[in-house]
Amino acid sequence: MFFINFLDRTAISFAGPNGLNKDLGLTAAQFGFAAGVFFVGYIFLEIPSNLALYKFGARRWLARIMVTWGIVTLLFTWVSSIPELYILRVLLGIAEAGFFPGAILFLSLWVPAKHRSHILSLFYLAQPLTIVIGAPLAAWLMSAHGAFGLEGWRLMFFGVGVPAIAVGIVAWFYLADKPADAKWLNAAEKNWLTTELAKEEQHKEGSHNPFALKALLDKRVWVMALIYFGLIYGLYALAFFLPTIIGGFEGQFGTKFNVVQKGIITAVPYLPAAAALFLWSRDATRRGVRTWHVGVPALVGAISIPLALFMQSPVATIAVITVTACAIFSALPTFWSIPGRFLSGAGAAAGIALINTIGNIAGFAAPYVTGAVKDATGSYQAPMFIVGALMLLSAVLAFSLTTLAKPAVKNNPIGMHKA
Repeated sequence: MFFINFLDRTAISFAGPNGLNKDLGLTAAQFGFAAGVFFVGYIFLEIPSNLALYKFGARRWLARIMVTWGIVTLLFTWVSSIPELYILRVLLGIAEAGFFPGAILFLSLWVPAKHRSHILSLFYLAQPLTIVIGAPLAAWLMSAHGAFGLEGWRLMFFGVGVPAIAVGIVAWFYLADKPADAKWLNAAEKNWLTTELAKEEQHKEGSHNPFALKALLDKRVWVMALIYFGLIYGLYALAFFLPTIIGGFEGQFGTKFNVVQKGIITAVPYLPAAAALFLWSRDATRRGVRTWHVGVPALVGAISIPLALFMQSPVATIAVITVTACAIFSALPTFWSIPGRFLSGAGAAAGIALINTIGNIAGFAAPYVTGAVKDATGSYQAPMFIVGALMLLSAVLAFSLTTLAKPAVKNNPIGMHKA
């Protein structure tokens, strides 16, 4: 589900330099606005959607989200003007609202804390693998230009919309809202898992905010939201503009690639990123999650992403971008293992949604600001320095988490439980 989710929201990044921009007459700023306006409806509906998931159950709510966003994605096949493109991107954001924080909440309700970092890393593998598999897939679909009388980028939107509807229908019948409902667990497994989760809930006292309003006012939630903002700014600046940067290699270095080759090159940074994500999260699980598991990758990303555009060859540029991708994806699953340590119940639903909401404001800002600054300066160097500065802020705030948290219990180095 996450694989299809990220593919559908970033499909515009493949379509832009491969016919969409030309056919609709989009400037870099207009393309950036189209990419980012997705997050307008998405942001405002995150918290209500996650509270609805908590009330009605993940099975119904996540399946509903997938089917509706699949239908909207299909409509991109016939978009014919810039206003229509903007409207559909807003509708796609509304349709997808709540999926990611809902999935994080769902896994938090299923997995005890000591296993959560590992499980979230397996879930998060879908995001870099979306580009590894999705970029060549999108390129292959676009290479069928002219089939059924459609441009290649239109065929690509149709091809990524149908699976969302199909998997949403499957999810309705497959997902179980809680361990007690799982047909694939025996009685002993259900009892063990339910008992472990119940023990954790008992240790979350009043300071751990089981209520939605208290969670929304918690300083730690807001600090984590700002950390996430910087990480997501880097993620989407990379996701939406990497295909465009690769498309500019011809003018910058004199190298020429066809659509399929561009798709393969776009995928290159994300395969090492998937490996780095898994190995870094495994280390976090083995040692216990520590502030530097988030802060160090954020710092590496802050340094590497502006440097990429000063490289003197396509190979060197992609190599440095690969370091950035590894850094961003290493930080994200470890980051999401933290809120469940101090939030529970409706507070977890609201707090996780708030963190994701604030973070995803960067999903709007990153592509729009990147495109606008590129139009104003004529290059991507200045916007990438902005990305680096925001990721540096994330690193500083990540290292500050220990001082902001309550005194830690023994063997809990992140400092998120009350002693």
